[in-house]
Amino acid sequence: MKYNTVIFDFDYTLADATDGIVSSFNHAFSELDLASYDIESIKRTVGLSLDEAFVQLTANEDKALRNRFKILFKEKADEVMSKNTVLFDDTISTLRQLKRDGLNTGIVTTKYHYRIMETLNTYGISDLVDIIVGGEDVKAPKPSPEGLLLAIDSLNSRQNNVLYIGDSLVDAKTALAANVDFVAVTTGTTEVKEFSQYPCIRILKNLSELFDR
Repeated sequence: MKYNTVIFDFDYTLADATDGIVSSFNHAFSELDLASYDIESIKRTVGLSLDEAFVQLTANEDKALRNRFKILFKEKADEVMSKNTVLFDDTISTLRQLKRDGLNTGIVTTKYHYRIMETLNTYGISDLVDIIVGGEDVKAPKPSPEGLLLAIDSLNSRQNNVLYIGDSLVDAKTALAANVDFVAVTTGTTEVKEFSQYPCIRILKNLSELFDR
């Protein structure tokens, strides 16, 4: 591998938090007297900021309503998200292999930084990730390259030595904006043909395939 740094998205790239995400969304919608949404509709918003996800689902751009939604979402997520987050079967082995190979590792996500730490600590693998950039660590969410560039700078790496791995078109756009190579995984809701619109080094069915020659 020509890279010295591999950075990941989180939801549907390293982990599945569907139950926590869906319950947090629909709790907030219920409190706001808005219609609930089915699992697949909500899953398709994962990777977007909460503001963007709210607008995509409801077609309502009212700022005050969005802000109330975010507060309600966070309150419920604090109760249910971490205990309903499950790492994919090959996440830990992938991170361990990268560390054995001497690579820097990171996570850049729209999810809260502290929530990622909760999951890593639950699995006892916080030592396998060198840097986390969460939604509260940046001014502009993905696909802005701000978070990815912040992680690269923090690791004293260079863009041409960095690989970003993600499951959504938001991730593909982020890598393109940051001028780093991108590998797509189809463990989320985005299909191969959709990724083909963007410059992907590879499109994988799962993280384990990263090490296939």
